[in-house]
Amino acid sequence: MNVLANGFSCSAVPNVGVTKIAKSVIAPLAEHNVSVLMLSTYQTDYILVREEDLPVVFNTLSGDLRIYKDENGELVPFNLGESSKEMKKDVLFNQTVHPVLSPQNKFCILSIDPNALPSISSILLDVMFYSNTSQNRTPASSPEIESINFFAFSLIDGYISIVMDSETQKRFPTNLLLTSSSGELWRMVRIGGQPLGFDECGIVAQIAGPLADSDISAYYISTFNFDHALVPEEDIDNVIQLLRKRQESHR
Repeated sequence: MNVLANGFSCSAVPNVGVTKIAKSVIAPLAEHNVSVLMLSTYQTDYILVREEDLPVVFNTLSGDLRIYKDENGELVPFNLGESSKEMKKDVLFNQTVHPVLSPQNKFCILSIDPNALPSISSILLDVMFYSNTSQNRTPASSPEIESINFFAFSLIDGYISIVMDSETQKRFPTNLLLTSSSGELWRMVRIGGQPLGFDECGIVAQIAGPLADSDISAYYISTFNFDHALVPEEDIDNVIQLLRKRQESHR
């Protein structure tokens, strides 16, 4: 699912943000035992769900949101039809509160014109495949982890989104990378002391919910092993405090 703001395409509006859709999309899906993989990009947000869960997703969200499907490049209203009969029974999922780590390095959220890719192809290849990946000086499970090697590149429907730390950014020509007018830096919260898997529900909701209640924006990337939330640098202390309270309340 591609989450859009007021029906606009991804090139027309800035990133919606995971906390802006936490209550309307993510939390209801968790309540219906739907596992999601969340991917924020520079332009918009995407939620991946299992194909078998689509009837549940559509029924859960149709009451509050307008759902469209892509037909030959145009968005047309989605007709639930027979899928409305396939609703899952509401069940309480077994919520595991995972530890969170906050590395000290700072991150940038960027985009680039696809036509400029050849100009940075050699740098991209080196960063993604050949650079030294042993940056962590403390065990991955330590809450005092100094830095994390994280680089995310996505090419979706012709739009490129890149997340890299501020040190890696120095390797790229600054005139080719696009960012917001404020050029803000972000701090990361990584969710999970051990690889998470795909059968658990509610991980994104656990993080996005408290941040939404505090009106803190977040850029969220689920990966095969862990989830990652990027928050504005000035909000990181508040975020850590909120998530620690969440952990303590579930002990």
